[in-house]
Amino acid sequence: MKPVRLVLVLALSLLAAGCGSGGGGSTSTETETETTTTTVGGKTAVRVFWLRDGKVWPVSRDVKTSGGVVNGTVAQLLVGPTHKEKKDLGAQTAIPDDVTRAVIDVNQGVATVKLSGTVPRPGLGQLVYTLTQFPTVESVVLKSREYTRASFENVTPAILMESPLAFDGVASPLRAHGTADTFEATFDYELTDSSGKVLAKHFVTATSGNGMRGTFAFKAPFQIGSSGPGTLTVYEVSAENGKRIHTAEIPLQLRAS
Repeated sequence: MKPVRLVLVLALSLLAAGCGSGGGGSTSTETETETTTTTVGGKTAVRVFWLRDGKVWPVSRDVKTSGGVVNGTVAQLLVGPTHKEKKDLGAQTAIPDDVTRAVIDVNQGVATVKLSGTVPRPGLGQLVYTLTQFPTVESVVLKSREYTRASFENVTPAILMESPLAFDGVASPLRAHGTADTFEATFDYELTDSSGKVLAKHFVTATSGNGMRGTFAFKAPFQIGSSGPGTLTVYEVSAENGKRIHTAEIPLQLRAS
């Protein structure tokens, strides 16, 4: 983990401390998705985006609401991934060590950001994805250029799972949502336990594909005798040779009903 770098100045004109954030399957899919933050005991669960195989990927963080949710979230982004995230996910960050300070002004849906160093494009994608999880932030301006998530399609995985997140505890039915850009808007998922036994498996159809990113949501009922680790794997089946492509694995803790 990088040295803790929490020097952060925020000028927030339109942000509430406990704001929500914006973003099954089985035999059917749901086309509308919604991502929310949850506040419990003075802390809010948020997402911070690292890189997996060069593509943005979210992990969870709990930040104190007293210091401002955006403040705490961007501070976590500057700190970098944990040892466990590096080891189990291969998580990396493209935000350099010399970026130790951020000044952020959120106004009318735009977060204007000044950083204490230069961030390469993948790191900028991390920042934009992290900030635009909040409903008060629709775009990010850095050095007079405005960005949205669509600006970073080249660093967005074909299947971006925004829930559940790595290491989350989930009970049946597993509820998942995110975005995808796959051939004919279709991909598959497989839920396995620690022994590799398949607990649930099906295909999912997003709202769009073939070069246009769409949203998806699905539910996956499963049964296990006792709680324990499991893995949700999402992948596209190659139309050329039937092999799995664009594969991503999400380690989970499965809870017995």
